[in-house]
Formats: sequence, structure tokens, C-alpha cells
Amino acid sequence: MAQLFGVIMLFLGSTAWAGNNIYTGWFSNKAVSGYDTVAYFTEHKAVKGKAKFKFKYMDAEWYFDSAENLKLFKNNPDKYRPQYGGFCAWAVAAKMQRAPGDPNYWKIVDGKLYLNYDNSVQQKWLKDIPGFIQKADENWPKMLDQ
Repeated sequence: MAQLFGVIMLFLGSTAWAGNNIYTGWFSNKAVSGYDTVAYFTEHKAVKGKAKFKFKYMDAEWYFDSAENLKLFKNNPDKYRPQYGGFCAWAVAAKMQRAPGDPNYWKIVDGKLYLNYDNSVQQKWLKDIPGFIQKADENWPKMLDQ
């Protein structure tokens, strides 16, 4: 029963996004599951954001660890928000699907943040990052219309 619930939740979670194609999960409106997207660039690790440093952007709530990170994001959100709306970069590239991006499986490439679904998917993505980015960059605009 627990496995069935997990599969149902995965399906529901993978189809939920804010109005501007930002992955937020099914039962929340938190972008990047409430993780601080600026911290990936400044602290080089996944850091949970705090509700007191919350900001609404692109129909989603973005959480930050500090007032400084919130300010950095407000001044340049395109620099800090994840590619493909926070959906799994590999899934967008390989399957043209919106799979949830897990904030614990990430990589910054050429100054851009990419998330992956889990460790096994990230291992696939790491084998050809430039190829997957190129394919995902082609797929993502088509997916915005779906």
C-alpha cells in the first residue's frame, strides 16, 4: 500500500507547477521545494530556505536562507532560478517530460542551475551534460505550450 501511495504521489507531484511552469509540487507552492536557489551559487550546497525570507515570483513562492540571498534573487532572478522551471533537466532532455527536480541533486554548469530527479537520473545526466542541455534547451520551449 505504501508503494502504491508513493507512485500516486510521484505522479501527482510531477504534474504540478505554478502558472509560469515552475515546479512546485502538488501540495505546496514552494519553488525548489523551499530550498534557497542563491545558496547553490554562494555556498555551493543545498540549503533550506526560511519562511521569513519568502518571495512570490512567477506564481510560486521562493524561500531563502537570508535577507541577503533574497535581495540577490530579487535583483537578478534569472541568474539564480533553476533551468526548466526546476523540473529534472534529464527528463526534459531525454523524455520531454516534467519530472520533479530534487534540490539535493543539482549542478551548476556555465553559471546556470540544473536539478535532477534523483541520484540514478543524475548519474545518467552527468555522462553527457552538454548534449542533454542542448536537447533540453530545444525541448523546453515546446513543453511550455503543453
